Amino acid sequence: MMTLHVISHSPFGDDRLASCLRLLDTQDALLLCGDATYALKPGSEPYRVLHAAGLEQRLFALEEDLQARAIPSELAKAVDYPAFVELSLHYDKVNTWL
Repeated sequence: MMTLHVISHSPFGDDRLASCLRLLDTQDALLLCGDATYALKPGSEPYRVLHAAGLEQRLFALEEDLQARAIPSELAKAVDYPAFVELSLHYDKVNTWL
Protein backbone atom coordinates (compact mmCIF):
# COMPACT_ATOMS: atom_id res chain seq x y z
CA MET A 1 0.00 0.00 0.00
CA MET A 2 1.53 3.32 -1.09
CA THR A 3 1.72 5.83 1.75
CA LEU A 4 2.38 9.55 1.83
CA HIS A 5 4.19 10.34 5.08
CA VAL A 6 3.81 13.92 6.36
CA ILE A 7 6.19 15.41 8.92
CA SER A 8 5.84 18.92 10.33
CA HIS A 9 8.20 18.90 13.33
CA SER A 10 11.81 20.07 13.31
CA PRO A 11 14.32 17.28 12.69
CA PHE A 12 16.51 18.83 15.38
CA GLY A 13 14.02 18.33 18.22
CA ASP A 14 13.16 14.63 18.02
CA ASP A 15 13.60 11.49 15.94
CA ARG A 16 10.38 11.50 13.86
CA LEU A 17 12.29 11.92 10.61
CA ALA A 18 14.69 9.07 11.38
CA SER A 19 11.81 6.82 12.43
CA CYS A 20 9.86 7.65 9.30
CA LEU A 21 12.82 6.97 7.03
CA ARG A 22 13.31 3.54 8.62
CA LEU A 23 9.69 2.64 7.76
CA LEU A 24 9.48 4.06 4.23
CA ASP A 25 8.69 1.52 1.56
CA THR A 26 10.06 1.94 -1.96
CA GLN A 27 6.69 3.25 -3.19
CA ASP A 28 6.10 5.63 -0.27
CA ALA A 29 6.69 9.37 -0.40
CA LEU A 30 7.60 11.97 2.20
CA LEU A 31 6.20 15.50 2.48
CA LEU A 32 7.95 17.97 4.77
CA CYS A 33 6.01 20.96 6.03
CA GLY A 34 6.34 23.50 8.82
CA ASP A 35 9.58 23.22 10.78
CA ALA A 36 10.33 19.85 9.18
CA THR A 37 11.52 21.78 6.12
CA TYR A 38 14.65 22.66 8.13
CA ALA A 39 15.78 19.13 7.23
CA LEU A 40 16.40 20.50 3.72
CA LYS A 41 18.95 23.05 4.88
CA PRO A 42 22.08 22.25 2.85
CA GLY A 43 25.01 21.08 4.95
CA SER A 44 22.87 19.89 7.86
CA GLU A 45 22.87 16.30 9.13
CA PRO A 46 19.16 15.80 8.28
CA TYR A 47 19.93 16.99 4.72
CA ARG A 48 22.71 14.41 4.41
CA VAL A 49 20.40 11.68 5.73
CA LEU A 50 17.63 12.62 3.27
CA HIS A 51 20.11 12.78 0.40
CA ALA A 52 21.45 9.32 1.27
CA ALA A 53 17.90 7.90 1.54
CA GLY A 54 17.49 7.95 -2.24
CA LEU A 55 14.06 9.59 -2.30
CA GLU A 56 14.34 11.05 -5.79
CA GLN A 57 10.87 11.96 -7.09
CA ARG A 58 9.34 10.96 -3.72
CA LEU A 59 10.46 13.83 -1.48
CA PHE A 60 8.24 16.90 -1.32
CA ALA A 61 8.09 20.09 0.74
CA LEU A 62 5.42 22.74 1.06
CA GLU A 63 6.59 25.72 -0.95
CA GLU A 64 5.08 28.23 1.49
CA ASP A 65 7.08 26.77 4.38
CA LEU A 66 10.31 26.70 2.37
CA GLN A 67 9.85 30.36 1.47
CA ALA A 68 9.00 31.38 5.04
CA ARG A 69 12.27 29.80 6.25
CA ALA A 70 14.39 30.84 3.23
CA ILE A 71 15.31 27.22 2.51
CA PRO A 72 16.17 26.19 -1.05
CA SER A 73 14.37 23.19 -2.51
CA GLU A 74 17.31 21.49 -4.19
CA LEU A 75 16.59 18.07 -2.73
CA ALA A 76 12.78 18.10 -2.52
CA LYS A 77 10.13 19.08 -5.01
CA ALA A 78 8.34 22.19 -3.75
CA VAL A 79 4.55 21.86 -3.84
CA ASP A 80 1.72 24.27 -3.08
CA TYR A 81 -1.45 23.35 -1.18
CA PRO A 82 -3.42 22.19 -4.24
CA ALA A 83 -0.50 19.89 -5.16
CA PHE A 84 -0.46 18.60 -1.57
CA VAL A 85 -4.13 17.65 -1.96
CA GLU A 86 -3.31 15.91 -5.25
CA LEU A 87 -0.51 13.97 -3.55
CA SER A 88 -2.82 12.87 -0.77
CA LEU A 89 -5.28 11.56 -3.36
CA HIS A 90 -2.56 9.77 -5.33
CA TYR A 91 -1.41 7.66 -2.37
CA ASP A 92 -3.53 4.95 -0.77
CA LYS A 93 -2.92 6.26 2.71
CA VAL A 94 -1.61 9.44 4.39
CA ASN A 95 0.34 9.03 7.63
CA THR A 96 0.93 12.23 9.57
CA TRP A 97 3.75 11.96 12.11
CA LEU A 98 2.29 13.90 15.03
